[in-house]
Amino acid sequence: MTATDPKADLHHYLQTARDALLWKLEGLSEYDIRRPLTPTGTNLLGLLKHTAGVEFGYLGDTFGRPGEQLPWLDEGAEANADMWATADESRKSIVELYRRAWAHADATLDALPLDTVGRVPWWPSGKGEVTLHHAVVRVIADTHRHAGHADIVRELIDGAVGMNKGNDSMPSGDSAWWENHRSRLEQTAREADADA
Repeated sequence: MTATDPKADLHHYLQTARDALLWKLEGLSEYDIRRPLTPTGTNLLGLLKHTAGVEFGYLGDTFGRPGEQLPWLDEGAEANADMWATADESRKSIVELYRRAWAHADATLDALPLDTVGRVPWWPSGKGEVTLHHAVVRVIADTHRHAGHADIVRELIDGAVGMNKGNDSMPSGDSAWWENHRSRLEQTAREADADA
């Protein structure tokens, strides 16, 4: 068995999710990266904006390493303001913010031992203590969750799927194969419903 470095392992899985989330914006118009494709308004640029705040919070503020003040997270800010970008918030500014959040989070991970205890400021009093290890795992889980959301949103926009440009993680098949596959699943769902 090859020896591993726990911090390097955590960073690898965090970076994989970051890259996947960022890749979902490539080649799309301003409209497509902002358009809400679910009843709750899920959109690609909003997912990136939200995830930047998650990294600054859990891997910055929690360990006494405040990053940038994000006005959409201030008390009294509009509800859900971290999940969408205003017309004045450019793609470039949100991507740059996200990259700064990565750098800030990575600096925390590099500077502190994994057993360092921090306090999540927005959690209830007496329940906010976490280790750096716990916080990193939480951010990895959150980022991968949102990368999955982004994968579905991107597929709805233009059919692009996968973790990154060179790895779509999908079985090969042309559009006819996929339509047959989808039709089979639809028929199976109808049969199961009829039998219920």
